[in-house]
Amino acid sequence: MPCYRCGARQTDPVRGVSPWKRGVRREAQVLVCPDCQREHDLDLDTCATCGSISLICRLGEVECRSCGSVRLARSRDSLISAESLVPAGPPGLAAEVEAALSRVLGRS
Repeated sequence: MPCYRCGARQTDPVRGVSPWKRGVRREAQVLVCPDCQREHDLDLDTCATCGSISLICRLGEVECRSCGSVRLARSRDSLISAESLVPAGPPGLAAEVEAALSRVLGRS
């Protein structure tokens, strides 16, 4: 999954803690790259209890990692779809992926 702000893709992780951070934006789990984390306005959802942006979204619930508060995720029908939250990526990415799959799967 690319960074939701700039579309940067993760590289193979180095040992230790990942510099990428998870967050929730419009009820969808997103990743934030180290460069975008330096921005002050990440436009991420906040916890209604403590105001933290350290949220995770899983199985229809949104949990705050700071205070432990859990709430049901709002219906996706009333929100923008998750696909529109992530930039399309650099031009030619689809062609690059298709070529890699063709090589691996032995397609002509």
